[in-house]
Amino acid sequence: MVTPNSQNEDVVKRTKKHSFFSWTAQDAINPISIARAKGVYFWDADGKRYFDLSSQSMCVNIGHGNRRVIDAIKAQADELVFASMNAVTKVRAQLGEELARVTPGDLNKFFFTTGGTEANENAIKMARAYTGRHKIIARYPSYHGSTLGAMTLSGDYRRLANEPGIPGVVHIFDPYKYRNLLYREGDSDEVFTRCCLEQVDEVLKYEGPHTVAAIFIETIVGTNGILIPPDGYLQGLREMCTKYGILLICDEVMTGLGRTGKWFAVDHFNVVPDLMTMAKGLTSAYLPLGALAISDKIYDFYRDKVFYGGLTYSAHPMCLAASLAVLRVMEEDDIVGNSKRMGKVMSKLLADLKAKHISVGDTRSIGLFGCVELVKNRKTKEPMSSYTKCSPEIVKLSSFLKEQGVYNIIRGNILHTNPPLIVSEEELREVFEIIDKALEITDSFTEKS
Repeated sequence: MVTPNSQNEDVVKRTKKHSFFSWTAQDAINPISIARAKGVYFWDADGKRYFDLSSQSMCVNIGHGNRRVIDAIKAQADELVFASMNAVTKVRAQLGEELARVTPGDLNKFFFTTGGTEANENAIKMARAYTGRHKIIARYPSYHGSTLGAMTLSGDYRRLANEPGIPGVVHIFDPYKYRNLLYREGDSDEVFTRCCLEQVDEVLKYEGPHTVAAIFIETIVGTNGILIPPDGYLQGLREMCTKYGILLICDEVMTGLGRTGKWFAVDHFNVVPDLMTMAKGLTSAYLPLGALAISDKIYDFYRDKVFYGGLTYSAHPMCLAASLAVLRVMEEDDIVGNSKRMGKVMSKLLADLKAKHISVGDTRSIGLFGCVELVKNRKTKEPMSSYTKCSPEIVKLSSFLKEQGVYNIIRGNILHTNPPLIVSEEELREVFEIIDKALEITDSFTEKS
């Protein structure tokens, strides 16, 4: 018999009995049972409220429980639940038109998938077929998904456990100013950008540009630290790709659909990639959907050629209906504008944390896409924790936040701050007061410079 105060424990116990969880040793997982959610909050089975500082997996962009999206899903279920991948449906026509209004440049054809990883896999295949080349340049420390090709592209430690992956992937370094060895204290962004681009060009010359199909990047690296490129870097990659006949592919699975304060992160740099992937915010995770946006020149290539790729649930009407409703909510409620406005508030709150806490080595944000990088020593920049094993101080920090009703993602020494894009200034300040208190824990483990 379940007692009134043990609903959460009961659900967790029963779920663990038959579920296999990702990214964890099975005996180590201690999950929260989520019973209901609304706005920027969710409640566990015992009724405890949590502020969703991570938008679950950086995906519930419009917040939880939006009735307009829920009603659209219900209406689509009443009309048509499923159609095969190459069938034409009204909702497919409508979503294509709406997406084409917000995607940059000539990225106005869409191959629909069930998530971001599948979109990235198909981008690899499309780029290789289009160019007739096999190599893909990706970056450290990116993350592109957990299937074989996407994992091989990824430039963090998770790739190692899945090797050998697909052949032909070459990694270069991201312009991660805080830790990039090319950066010298006092260098301007212009100087740093030039050094990074010269390094990329050198790698291409050693690899042979004629063998490279694509440079495949997260426009802004997400889970590995919110790494925002300096102005000029993305533009330089675009020029380099055009020069060598290489495709530029931008992974906007996490950054797309308003997260950075614009519809897509590439919009900050006025760059149009040849292919662009998206997911997460595409439906705000109300249902699973991803998409590969395709430029005119690549679409024209396939007018008389077969693309050897397909998915049973591609362009699933229920998922398309969710996405169409989400896009309309974003327009009606000015969600992108709110992300930009509240992003300025969050940037100031992050700067305040850095000024106050010696364990904060760096803070980075763009729109409502932010993080705190925690260090043991500001001078040496020694990380507070490794990615492969949480340090005791990070465990204490995470436990405190959970006790205080803050749900967030901490990866290694990176504390993420990625709330739903509907967040208000009052809600932001409320959760940052808790983070401020929590960082006293990590300060106690940090050497004073």
